[in-house]
Amino acid sequence: QVQLIESGGGLVQAGGSLRLSCAASGRSVSSYAMGWFRQAPGKEREFVASITWSSTSTYYADFVKGRFTISRDNAKNTVYLQLNSLKPEDTAVYYCNGGLSGPAATRLGLGLKQFPWGQGTQVTVSS
Repeated sequence: QVQLIESGGGLVQAGGSLRLSCAASGRSVSSYAMGWFRQAPGKEREFVASITWSSTSTYYADFVKGRFTISRDNAKNTVYLQLNSLKPEDTAVYYCNGGLSGPAATRLGLGLKQFPWGQGTQVTVSS
């Protein structure tokens, strides 16, 4: 059973940066595509970014392109999300998850919900 622990969130001003981490335990996720999702108050969880198992390809939701960067370190069983140029509308709880999805599904974040959700990490951006 994979457990996902997200960390790195916090309170930042608009324009600031944060680096989120998602550490997996219980088994290796090196063969899984991984993704980041977020949920703002009163809204549904939405796809943010994803990365293939080999880091060959990365995909982003339109609203974060050019500002966020997803990466992974399979040796550390950890996935990262670098958040730059943060906006107040980026305020949300950020979660990671993964799955054995092909490129087409990974591009949209589909099928990347195979593991139990972690507690997430809160990102708050003040204006």
